[in-house]
Amino acid sequence: MCTAATYQTKDFYFGRTLDYEFSYGDEITVTPRNYPFPFRDSGEMLDNHYALIGMAHVAGNYPLYYDAINEKGLGMAGLNFVSNAVYREKAEDKSNVAQFEFIPWVLAKCADLEEAKKLLSNVNITNTQFSRQLPTAQLHWIIADKSGCIVVESVEEGVKIYDNPVGVLTNNPPFPEQMFRLNDFMHLSPKSPENRFSKDLRLHTYSRGMGAMGLPGDLSSQSRFVKVAFTKMNAVSGDSESESISQFFHILGSVDQQRGCCDVGDKEYEITLYTSCCNASKGIYYYTTYENHQISAVDMNKENLDASSLVRYPLITGEQIKYQN
Repeated sequence: MCTAATYQTKDFYFGRTLDYEFSYGDEITVTPRNYPFPFRDSGEMLDNHYALIGMAHVAGNYPLYYDAINEKGLGMAGLNFVSNAVYREKAEDKSNVAQFEFIPWVLAKCADLEEAKKLLSNVNITNTQFSRQLPTAQLHWIIADKSGCIVVESVEEGVKIYDNPVGVLTNNPPFPEQMFRLNDFMHLSPKSPENRFSKDLRLHTYSRGMGAMGLPGDLSSQSRFVKVAFTKMNAVSGDSESESISQFFHILGSVDQQRGCCDVGDKEYEITLYTSCCNASKGIYYYTTYENHQISAVDMNKENLDASSLVRYPLITGEQIKYQN
């Protein structure tokens, strides 16, 4: 299970949590402009394209991105959408793209959200597997830049594209139902509440934060959507880089999953494997991991973006403690 969010201060930020019980061996991966991208279902070979940076499992020298941004400031992430995602066979009258290559197909070609919308207008997301060992993941996607945000879902009725005014996405249910759920919480506020229970009772606040009483705190995807939407929409940050990324990590930290709280069986527990925060305006990928709360970063612009080979950085997973004495 996962949570993704956008955030705007002076720059545009995009990131997510990835919650699961084990890692596939994730790496920060830079795909430079001249890395040859083969798109299996269209037969297209893209020899020159926008550079990408993101979190990926690299298999056979191919970056299977979980989330990424490109050099132009467009970001995209795939989140679990189990039992709702439906992919199809190739169709002659459609732009066919396999699920596993969907993120690079969009980010390698599109400079901004408007270009992405045009590219997606005739898309068919296929059920082609990357390999026998890596079956097709059931996902839906959030795509965003500084101008806005959309959600893409391939479901039984076809490919649906939704404007996302809150800039948040979790897992199930489908996005329109996630948005509808916010109606149940329109009474929440960061301010102290007034007594509207009865004019005949002398009720009073006895704690700070009571305006948000009723805000969900469980780990279900719908509750995480509400929690991060409320947190993001009310978060206040300065414009500096340190203030912005710190606040972004606090926003997603509101739905951290701790080992032991989500039992998936066989003594396995879902945890927040990593949290990312990308400065999409500057091409910097920040992250923390479950056992390393220190923020680490990879700047794509410090690499040779005209190269043709992937650049890979293993995650720093050990806890980093700064002793003061």
